[in-house]
Amino acid sequence: MTEKPTGVAWSVDSGLATITMARGHGNAIDGQLVEGLASAFREAEVDPTVRGALLTSAGKIFCPGLDLQELMDHDRPAMAAFMRGFGQCLSSLYSFPKPLVAAISGHALAGGCILALTADWSVLRRGALVGLNEVRVGVPLPFGVAEILRASVHPNRLEEVALLGRNYSDEDAVATGLVHELHEADGFQVHCRARLEEFASKDLAALATTKRYLRLGTLEGIARGECFLDEFLDCWFSEGTRARIQEIVQDLKSRSK
Repeated sequence: MTEKPTGVAWSVDSGLATITMARGHGNAIDGQLVEGLASAFREAEVDPTVRGALLTSAGKIFCPGLDLQELMDHDRPAMAAFMRGFGQCLSSLYSFPKPLVAAISGHALAGGCILALTADWSVLRRGALVGLNEVRVGVPLPFGVAEILRASVHPNRLEEVALLGRNYSDEDAVATGLVHELHEADGFQVHCRARLEEFASKDLAALATTKRYLRLGTLEGIARGECFLDEFLDCWFSEGTRARIQEIVQDLKSRSK
């Protein structure tokens, strides 16, 4: 397995790529991780030997969302650039033409949950949490994220998931539509790889075309999100949200001592 300086490692075995988030801060999302994921998926897409990809993580946490410690110091233009890059990364994963399975072996929250939702199939390790807690911090869901969520979560659970900011585990996570299935810790990665092989054993041209048809409307919606970026930034830089983010950052720093 090779690791890029961006904290994303990837390897290919029997035509199946394993793309692993492997950076500090529990795989929290910063500009380099976004760049690393986008680069890995570009390579996997054009590599004719790759039949599908498994998105996974190193460490105890799949991904806790945005790296607030890094992004707190961004000014408005820098934050706008980061959000554009993150949106483009989500689009590239969501439009990845080959099978993509997310192996959620630890907590996947906020942006981490959305990364998992870009997959064709997601497997949650029993006991791990998934959820979107942005509204609890005072940050709205970016427009593109809302589009992916609308296409993923069961309609009668959408407002609950998006507006209450709850976290879910086990059977309740499946019931919301945030993940497709559960698996115990024992044999977790083997099961996820077997699920990917099930997808990758199909005719890949037929699968890619069907996947494009299924996701085209959502991708068109994501592309319209640029016009709503200022609304997100207004909330991100509001006094109340900045104070809450600062509290979270201070708490994270105290835990790391």
